[in-house]
Amino acid sequence: MKVYKFGGASVKDVEGLKRVADILANTEGNVVAVVSAMGKTTNALEKLVPKLSVVEAEKILGEIEQYHLALACAVKLPFWHSVNVELERDFRELRVFVQEFNSENYDERYDYIVSMGEIMSTHIVSGYLKGEGIDNAWVDARHVIITDDKHRDAKVDFTKTQKQVKAQMMKAAKQNRIVITQGFIGKSDKEHPVTLGREGSDYTAAIIAYCADAESVTIWKDVPGVLNADPKKFADTVKLDHISYQDAIELAYYGASVIHPKTIKPLQNKNIPLFVKPFGDPAASGTCIDADSSPLPVPCFISKIDQVLLSLSPKDFSFIAEENLSLIFDCFAKHHVKVNMMQHSAINFSVCIDGAGFNGLTHGSTPTGSPQMGLLDELRENYRVLYNDNVELFTIRYYDQPTIDKLTKNRIVLLEQRSRYTVQMVVK
Repeated sequence: MKVYKFGGASVKDVEGLKRVADILANTEGNVVAVVSAMGKTTNALEKLVPKLSVVEAEKILGEIEQYHLALACAVKLPFWHSVNVELERDFRELRVFVQEFNSENYDERYDYIVSMGEIMSTHIVSGYLKGEGIDNAWVDARHVIITDDKHRDAKVDFTKTQKQVKAQMMKAAKQNRIVITQGFIGKSDKEHPVTLGREGSDYTAAIIAYCADAESVTIWKDVPGVLNADPKKFADTVKLDHISYQDAIELAYYGASVIHPKTIKPLQNKNIPLFVKPFGDPAASGTCIDADSSPLPVPCFISKIDQVLLSLSPKDFSFIAEENLSLIFDCFAKHHVKVNMMQHSAINFSVCIDGAGFNGLTHGSTPTGSPQMGLLDELRENYRVLYNDNVELFTIRYYDQPTIDKLTKNRIVLLEQRSRYTVQMVVK
């Protein structure tokens, strides 16, 4: 069995649906196809999570509904009728979540609403494939991927999930060569919809591959493979034909956008190769990620913009040692603020974090009561806090001096940290 993952850009229009059908029709053996929400649907659904007026909510819902119904028109008879029945049911359910689900827990409301994007997408994809003569079974990932009850970043229970993969997906695969399911979503032990983290469909593919002992996983992208830098930010990028599991997880952790950071672990644990291939050219070689530990042939660099550099020093002049570090990390974890880089000296701790939510920090416009302001307020009880906002974080894997010089030209380096293979720099 192979596992394929198709992202939202792959199924955003009729041309994309045709390419998905061609890829699946020309693949031998069983395939589980993990499909994301169509186009920018997740972004649109996120607008519905805050409680809106009926008029505001219905305007957004209507736009989402019209977009999906327009794509459903590509489904051939007689499958068009069944797809429309499913979509009508999906939108009734979505409207109930938006208008009547009154949980004060934002994350819980988020998962109930946003998880519907993948459900609607896969109903259309499944129906389109059937209309093209490609038999398939539709399986609801909310009945297969079993997690804890942490909304928006649920932790997978692999033991329970493996039982469901075998009972539902592998059973369906015996009767249908192709199984269609959703990425990004699952179900908690409390029977509530959950999500696995933004862009988590890659991770879903890896979970299913692990549980099914799959032959391989292929992620279909709009790039020729994994590149040594983001082509939207840097010129003269190079495709990497091969990457080790270790390098892949390092690059994903530091912010490379091609692969979700959690994807590699379950694949490495069972030595399942991961391929990243171009959606527009299925015959191309793409990039292979596996256990071969050969070093990368060129430096790989990642840029994270809109960062904030915080510098903390204890008011009582105590050392930044185990006790202080424990208090600091507890504070960051409590307020759900992720650390991208850190460094400390005797009485100073510096940390680089995402700037989202800290906009206007230096002008005092960070919203009162926000997690970010809550973090700053709590830190200021025991520490003097200084900061630089609107900074950029560069990470270079297999660095060399010419690459460092290129990236830091005309920039001020505020903080730098080097290890054997990786250098990180906060620049202004």
